[in-house]
Amino acid sequence: MKVIEKFTEDVIENGSYQPLDRVYVVNKIKALVGDEDEELTEEKPVKQLVEMAVRNKKIADDITSREVLNDQLYDLATPIPSKTNEIFWQKMEKSSKEATDWFYKLCEDNDYVKKEAIAKNIEFSGKFDEGHELEITINLSKPEKDPKAIAAAAKATGKKYPQCALCLENEGYIGGYGKNARSNLRIIRMNVGGRAWGFQYSPYAYFNEHCIFLDQKHIPMVINQQTLINLVEIEKQIPEYFVGSNADLPIVGGSMLAHEHYQGGKHVFPMMKAKIKKSVKFDDYPDVEAGIVDWPMSDLRLISKNSLDLIDLGTKIINFWNHYSDEALNIRAFEGEIRHHTVTPIMHRDGEKFVLDLVLRDNNTSDKYPLGIFHPHQELWHIKKENIGLIEVMGRAILPGRLKNELEEVKKYLLDQDNEIAESHVEWADKIKSQNKITKENVDQILDQSLVEVFEKVLQCAGVFKQDEAGDKGWERFISALVEKVGK
Repeated sequence: MKVIEKFTEDVIENGSYQPLDRVYVVNKIKALVGDEDEELTEEKPVKQLVEMAVRNKKIADDITSREVLNDQLYDLATPIPSKTNEIFWQKMEKSSKEATDWFYKLCEDNDYVKKEAIAKNIEFSGKFDEGHELEITINLSKPEKDPKAIAAAAKATGKKYPQCALCLENEGYIGGYGKNARSNLRIIRMNVGGRAWGFQYSPYAYFNEHCIFLDQKHIPMVINQQTLINLVEIEKQIPEYFVGSNADLPIVGGSMLAHEHYQGGKHVFPMMKAKIKKSVKFDDYPDVEAGIVDWPMSDLRLISKNSLDLIDLGTKIINFWNHYSDEALNIRAFEGEIRHHTVTPIMHRDGEKFVLDLVLRDNNTSDKYPLGIFHPHQELWHIKKENIGLIEVMGRAILPGRLKNELEEVKKYLLDQDNEIAESHVEWADKIKSQNKITKENVDQILDQSLVEVFEKVLQCAGVFKQDEAGDKGWERFISALVEKVGK
């Protein structure tokens, strides 16, 4: 079979066009790749069509041009946004699972979710501290930057369109040098908290069905009562998914503070499995179970079927924390008018119960810790220097791709083989050597476990109340003051 002929069949079969449209679809494809058809040799026709376009000089032979054309071709095989939304909401009438299953498969089939690239990520998990688990991902999925794209981004001036990578205007946007290709992006429209929101999947997912909920307007992130109302409303609509927000301050927040959005998906993170280690009683909220979670970061959990009480108590805790200081632990809520406190709020369902984790965050800096007192400390930067966002808070490390090759050299060093170990890893590697008898058979396991232990230390750095005597007393002071203020 010929490749254009095969892809035309795929396009019509996917429901975007009818058999009557065959000639029209063929000409749409030929306009993108060239008129001459050829025998199908690739399992995926689009991959071959992109190569045809390069040979026919329809596109330049570079990463960006290939990516743009790839997504344009898949766009032909994807229902238009109105049709996508129509099908999704028809399925929602039966069940949210049926709707999300269908939408996720659509986004995999049309290559918006880059399944092939995601498979390159290195993933494993390990135990720490009496059975707790942490997950490690070395991120290899995102393609290398195109030099032309880097140059174009550096020269960009004036108002951007779309304003950011999360804006609704990305849907169907062709992209180009320095701009994301989004021809095949589809966004489900939904109402959240009385506002127009969107729901899409992440192209380079870090876990199963990794999705993004986004305000349809480009407005800054903020954590307040409305956040909790929104999380509850999303959970009521899609109870199979967790949903959470990055913090709304630099250092402790994510990389997209300019656009209000949440992340979610179908994954049970290690923090969600962690138990409450100390209960906290709020007499004014008898329907809410509360307590401090046994976790390296400072997490206060609320559980209730009563979502209104959960929102009310959660809001009071956020407001109290935003003004709480403990100088003995370098916890300072304000510096003049500058606020330093916020939370990372995360919600999931346990049957009919809503489970809300409020992870306390502080973004103060000091001369000793210029990137953040409650941020990975310098001795850990050889592994993790970036901000601790929502995904890491829950116990899944997203580590830089550079580590793939660097850790291979560390492994050689541990085995006393010729190596080119980075100077930044030597002290860590020597410590691993001194604590283990290393062989070819166990070196991978030892290195993986050592990474888990580094990530545990990263989370401990980010915790405002440490897991030690001083931290325990700090928790006691905070809870005592909180209960006095909020309700005994």
